[in-house]
Amino acid sequence: MTTIRQRRVEKGTEAAEDQPSEEKNVKPDGKILPGHTGGKLWSILSITVGGIVAISLGLLTSVYVATLHENDLWFSNIKEVEREISFRTECGLYYSYYKEMIQAASIQQGLHGLVYDNKTESVRTINILERMNIYQEVFLSILYRILPIQQYLEPVYFYIYTLFGLQAVYVIALYVTSWLLSGTWLSGLLAACWYITNRIDTTRVEFTIPLRENWALPFFAVQIAAITYLLRTHLRPVQERLTLMVVFIATFLFSLTWQFNQFMMLIQALALFILDCVDMLPTAKVTWLYIIQISGLLLVCVLQFFNSMILGSLLISFNASVLIARTVQKNLKKGRLLNRLGKLILHVLLVLCLTLLINKFIKKILNLESDEHIFKFLKAKFGFGATRDFDANLYLCEEAFGLLPLNTFSRLSDTLLFYVYVFVLFFMTIAAVIVAFRNLSDSNQVQFMAKMEECTITLKPDAAYNLIHTVLFGCLALSTMRMKYLWTSHMCVFASFGLCSTEVWKLTLRCIHLYTSQRTHMIKYSIPIITLLYISYK
Repeated sequence: MTTIRQRRVEKGTEAAEDQPSEEKNVKPDGKILPGHTGGKLWSILSITVGGIVAISLGLLTSVYVATLHENDLWFSNIKEVEREISFRTECGLYYSYYKEMIQAASIQQGLHGLVYDNKTESVRTINILERMNIYQEVFLSILYRILPIQQYLEPVYFYIYTLFGLQAVYVIALYVTSWLLSGTWLSGLLAACWYITNRIDTTRVEFTIPLRENWALPFFAVQIAAITYLLRTHLRPVQERLTLMVVFIATFLFSLTWQFNQFMMLIQALALFILDCVDMLPTAKVTWLYIIQISGLLLVCVLQFFNSMILGSLLISFNASVLIARTVQKNLKKGRLLNRLGKLILHVLLVLCLTLLINKFIKKILNLESDEHIFKFLKAKFGFGATRDFDANLYLCEEAFGLLPLNTFSRLSDTLLFYVYVFVLFFMTIAAVIVAFRNLSDSNQVQFMAKMEECTITLKPDAAYNLIHTVLFGCLALSTMRMKYLWTSHMCVFASFGLCSTEVWKLTLRCIHLYTSQRTHMIKYSIPIITLLYISYK
């Protein structure tokens, strides 16, 4: 009994060290001591400084990529036709629709020309707004026509400056995500610096400006930041509703601007599904995120004149299947370990079967075959059989759809990003496995609870989501080089969060029996500062 009491006292002491009680700042008569006011002022000052740094870094990134683009092409010194030629491959096609809208006699005539387009495909009239994700060009052209800037700014500059401006949104979103995860804006600063110094592997906006991903990824980063905030505990109902609104708007804009939206969000839905199965996320919030994904995609479907490929997407089938399976299976998260594992296996099988059945049913009704080349490409890529499909073979020939080159890791290691990322990923994965096992085990067993009393390893829902997110998108990047920009940018966020995280350093120091609260706080600030100095030196 003495041993147990001592352990409990020690645990209580540690908790008191790590999380000072708010009661220390309150007198017995209810009056607030000066220290509490000082803490509030310090918090406001920290948020103000962190916000200014975030906006400054975002604007500097925009100016930086614009300068790189100018220095590379001498863009301001070449002719208009040469500027348009610089938009290579499909980039030039996307820009041509923007130019067509601006040169049209009216906005209505420009839209009519896109809906009944007979220039893009030979001997065919197609609806460009249905076929391609070009609503951003339409919106930008209308904005250019409305705003009184024609005599000050040429259309091509308005176009490229908008995209460079979105880079500011991108960097700020990465900064905020890292800040939310770690609790310090130093983490956000490190994430932004890593993103900028590794720009070869984090973005290609300066030389492929009109690509759809350059429009979409900033909104995707905003969505991840909003989801990270949503998954925090103790949010007020108003905060939760506002955050859900931000998630919906960001999801909708991401879906509207990139043709690969459904596949990226399917991976995101898988991450939510995995975490929900092991009870690491609140079920109610996960349900809202499923609904937001479906709603955003269906709204895009309406704007794209009921594009059948969106209706037949695996994302809609999967999310619907999860919601149906959850309704059918009751008490999924109750019972002993083996009982829960059995229920979990049945749940996964039910979701997979329902997904395939619903998807097959939708495609049969709509007579949909427009996305078959993607599945043929994946089948051939991973060695499950050859294909004679032209589109699938075209993807296979493209270097961008090949495996991620190994020299990517050497470049990322030059700024210590990859080394830090692997270190953080290792410890966070260990924590996730322990927490998942704890959640799946029978919480009513006395012996189990006695053992868990000594276990101080925790994993917050927002950190758990970002862990699974980076693992799944890492697998995607390793298999398809073009998708590495989804992973490397989040790698900056995840590595910087881990380096400034109390939980990661606490776990690390406990493993080598050197943990103290003071040592943890010293390391979580000193190591990131040393890393920033190293990046500046490099």
